[in-house]
Amino acid sequence: MTPHTASYDLAVIGAGPAGTAAALRAAELGATVVVLEASDRLGGTCVNTGCVPTRVLAKAARLMREVGAAREYGVVTHPEALDWPATVARVRDRVDRVRAVKNEADRFTSAGIDLIQEGRARFTDPHTVALDSGRRVRASSVIVAVGGHSRRLPVPGAGLATVPEHVLELPSLPQRAAIIGAGNTGAQLATVFESFGAQVTLLDVAPRVLMASDADVSAAIASSFEDHGMTVRTGIAGVDALEGDEGRIVLRWREGDGAEDTRCSDSFDVVVMAAGWPADVEDLGLEHAGVEVERSAIPVDAYFRSPVPHILAVGDATGRDMLVQAAQFEGEAAAENAVLGVNRRTPHHLLPAGGFTDPDYAGVGLTEDQARERDGRCIVAIARYADLERAVIDDRAVGFLKLIADNRRELILGAHAVGENAVEVIQSVTTAMAAGIDVATLAGVKFAYPTYSAIIGLAARQLLRS
Repeated sequence: MTPHTASYDLAVIGAGPAGTAAALRAAELGATVVVLEASDRLGGTCVNTGCVPTRVLAKAARLMREVGAAREYGVVTHPEALDWPATVARVRDRVDRVRAVKNEADRFTSAGIDLIQEGRARFTDPHTVALDSGRRVRASSVIVAVGGHSRRLPVPGAGLATVPEHVLELPSLPQRAAIIGAGNTGAQLATVFESFGAQVTLLDVAPRVLMASDADVSAAIASSFEDHGMTVRTGIAGVDALEGDEGRIVLRWREGDGAEDTRCSDSFDVVVMAAGWPADVEDLGLEHAGVEVERSAIPVDAYFRSPVPHILAVGDATGRDMLVQAAQFEGEAAAENAVLGVNRRTPHHLLPAGGFTDPDYAGVGLTEDQARERDGRCIVAIARYADLERAVIDDRAVGFLKLIADNRRELILGAHAVGENAVEVIQSVTTAMAAGIDVATLAGVKFAYPTYSAIIGLAARQLLRS
């Protein structure tokens, strides 16, 4: 007997931030919508295994650093120690709390959206998907918002490594840890392990840490890592293998320019591979829909349409900006394009991003290198945290805010920060950029005293004087 096929205007595959935003927006527009989620937990990678648990770990790491510095303020403490099982329990409790606050299932119900959690959805033809349960769903349009997964390097012994989403499964804290990959995830985990007392080695084939960030941000974070006693190895020629050795892991890699590489090795308790995040698009039956995967992602145009126009992809599935804020923007835009037949794009230059290292870092818009490539006449100003009273008060005077403007000082093209509350500072600049505020107006804003956001005024006034 052929299973019954339910029909909808729009089917959304995946209930992470991109899929949720797409489904809710489509329902607002009057479409009949179904959300197909393979997992029994809604919220996507960020909530369940990504940025939310990482942020809780960053809070624990911050507390460890603060306890260590408490004596400088006359606060007498016992020798600090971390109870790893208690920390893990706290992280999982916070994840559950965040999921309860987001409450996607009730939001779907209130919006008249059907939620089906019956396993993997796979295309059987361009308009129909079949679930593991046997249920079939047909839709006029489909938005693929399936997220991504960690990548293990294709080297011998890769199975000995831990991937970021499995860090909470470690039975104990490592004394020595290697992190392969110095992007946002690797940098944050390096800070966490170091704050918890581990000796950390950070490796990457890229020439510097945080390659997507402004070069000054990258240099400042690398310097901070080394000041904290980490070993930073960027520009390595490659990772060769991992080998087990009496309960430890021997990591072998090469350094050099490829002509005369130096073979290196060291022994660690834990090796974390944070070296990529391919889209989770395999086994979706896309070939039955006429969509060909390219570089582990679904190719889309500026309006999130695949080569099959009624099939759209957003979030990690596209292999582009893998950020929650980007995913939400894209989900809403794709929903409007699918339901209304319009061509809406997203303002990716207004997507702030950063990480909770020590100190924090963040950025929005063009980096200085990108701005100079477009127009060498751009104006750059840097305000130092050392000149900010609040940072001096809190003993957090390491850092800066860089503002980049056009040569007429009419538009802020980019902003990049390292330091306490860097992400919040950049978020404030993002608001100004979105409103089209010019440098003179920003420089005239009166900031509360003493606050970290006051550094925005310092930097803006420097731009006027430049």
